[in-house]
Amino acid sequence: MKKHYFTKTETALWCASVLLITAAFLLFDRGNYLTLAASLIGVTSLIFSAKGNPIGQVLIIIFSVLYGIISFGFAYYGEMMTYLGMTAPMSVFALVSWLKNPYGESRAEVKVNRIHRREVVFMFALSAVVTVGFYFILKAFGTANPIPSTLSVTTSFLAVYLTFRRCAFFALAYASNDLVLIVLWALAAMKNTSYISVTVCFIIFLVNDIYGFVNWSKIYKRQNERGQGNAAH
Repeated sequence: MKKHYFTKTETALWCASVLLITAAFLLFDRGNYLTLAASLIGVTSLIFSAKGNPIGQVLIIIFSVLYGIISFGFAYYGEMMTYLGMTAPMSVFALVSWLKNPYGESRAEVKVNRIHRREVVFMFALSAVVTVGFYFILKAFGTANPIPSTLSVTTSFLAVYLTFRRCAFFALAYASNDLVLIVLWALAAMKNTSYISVTVCFIIFLVNDIYGFVNWSKIYKRQNERGQGNAAH
């Protein structure tokens, strides 16, 4: 990886994210180091994913396993099943897809893809089926806060699908998922204040995912312009 791989903005964003996550842990938790580890791995995965680097997907797989364990602890079975049964496996497929589709000769950046209207319709139809199916599964398992838990499944599915397809909108889908999870863990924090640190974590994730979408839009534009320039030659 070349020197100054991350821009000053990205370095500042990562450092601020790590500091805020650590501060929230020390203020509200100070006990569950698994939560701290998951949060730090998660936010690091986002900065790599924002660059289109496959390392981000490796870290997301690790985060998904840790987050699934944390969710089980508060009876958020939907979150546990979503991340262990969907996000983690789909991240493996996404990793393979990203490694198979590098931009140019560098494997440190994936070739950004665009999906067409028919696939968008298929994606939303499939997510509707997943949503309905998971709602009844979550109800049967006695999941805490089933409505936001079901919305989390929907947004997570859209996010992992778009990640697999190397589409910039995956970051917006994750941002939508972050909003749902902020609500979900804020509800949990009303019963156990240690979960405030998890809520803060997803607020920080939201900022990083928004940056990820902005950067992927720039990457797509740059790759497209270079592609047209090469074609002209």
